[in-house]
Amino acid sequence: MSRTEVYLNMKEITEVHNKKVQLKDVAELWCPDPALEARLKALTVKIIREDRNRRYVESILDVLGLIRSAAPAAQVISVGKTEYIIDYHKPQKPLYAWEWLKTIFVCFICFFGAAFAIMTFNNDVDVTKVFQEIYFMITGSQSDGFTALEVSYSVGLAVGITVFFNHFSRWKINTDPTPLEVEMRLYEENISKTVIQNEGRKEQETDVS
Repeated sequence: MSRTEVYLNMKEITEVHNKKVQLKDVAELWCPDPALEARLKALTVKIIREDRNRRYVESILDVLGLIRSAAPAAQVISVGKTEYIIDYHKPQKPLYAWEWLKTIFVCFICFFGAAFAIMTFNNDVDVTKVFQEIYFMITGSQSDGFTALEVSYSVGLAVGITVFFNHFSRWKINTDPTPLEVEMRLYEENISKTVIQNEGRKEQETDVS
């Protein structure tokens, strides 16, 4: 008698707002039997007791045990993570004013921070003097500080930033992820790895008295 294959792909981290966490919340599951698939997806993998925001590191071994208890004849094939994170957040009403305030604050920080970095770079390499010398070499006259060089440099800087970040308002230049999206994904991956490693690390107390 052939055994029903169940393919299981655990997500590395999942944000949940319900204290009763089901398998479908933290994993992707597929099997040729639709009824069995629906029954397994509804399995409860964890019930959160604490009423506070917290990350929980769980093992796939517990999930395999649940599936084996619910479907002894199933052959589970894991194609995902061996450890996963449940990121529980207490349900609350969205605070749109606070979200907009944070967004505006971050925009101000990015704008003025980038402007300061560009200005310090220009002063460090003395771009103004370089432009004056280039303008004198080409035209034979002194620059007044507002020439085609300064204008083209300013326009090119804005266009270059837009092209580099691959994002302008709601439109993207191409389908590639933006540098910010790449950095955010790397940051999330590092956070997940650190949480899992800290959970598995055995802390030992040292008596120095």
